Amino acid sequence: MTEYEKMISGQLYNALDTELVKMRHEARQLLTKINQNLGDIRENQQDYSLCTSLFGKVGKNLWLQPPFYCDYGRNITLGDNVYFNFNCVILDVAPVKIGSNVMMGPNVQIYTASHPLNAMERAAGLELGKKINIEDHVWLGGSCVLCPGVTIGAGSIIAAGAVVTKDIPPGVIAGGNPAKVIRAL
Repeated sequence: MTEYEKMISGQLYNALDTELVKMRHEARQLLTKINQNLGDIRENQQDYSLCTSLFGKVGKNLWLQPPFYCDYGRNITLGDNVYFNFNCVILDVAPVKIGSNVMMGPNVQIYTASHPLNAMERAAGLELGKKINIEDHVWLGGSCVLCPGVTIGAGSIIAAGAVVTKDIPPGVIAGGNPAKVIRAL
């Protein structure tokens, strides 16, 4: 297996692998161009096509407020009508699936990246990731953090500042650190 194949499948991998370094560099070149955009990306075909080059899949009506940051981009799939407010970060060492009609407040952080619990493996530079799934009609409040491996159920709302460490069921409001269901919608 290549280091990329290990990474995407959630196994330990070497993040300093030449192929992975090259992929991150390519993503940063695209991000630099995307983040220089001062207009509405929905109205600028050139900027929109930069996004389709960056992400693994882009649905209709992407709205991305720069700056935006990610590791690879290619591991992120977006449904229709996805909105990223300013300063969102996605560490996409594992797949990130974002459904349709998803809104993200400013400073939302989505982390698939993790590190081994074993100190020797960490010292050797090994990393791993766990996929994240955000279902349709989700609203992620400003400055919330999604930790590796979580799913946010359809129609749910994550309160501003929440830290999601476990799956959130559909149709609820969740908040706090760690995030817990506050009530059903």
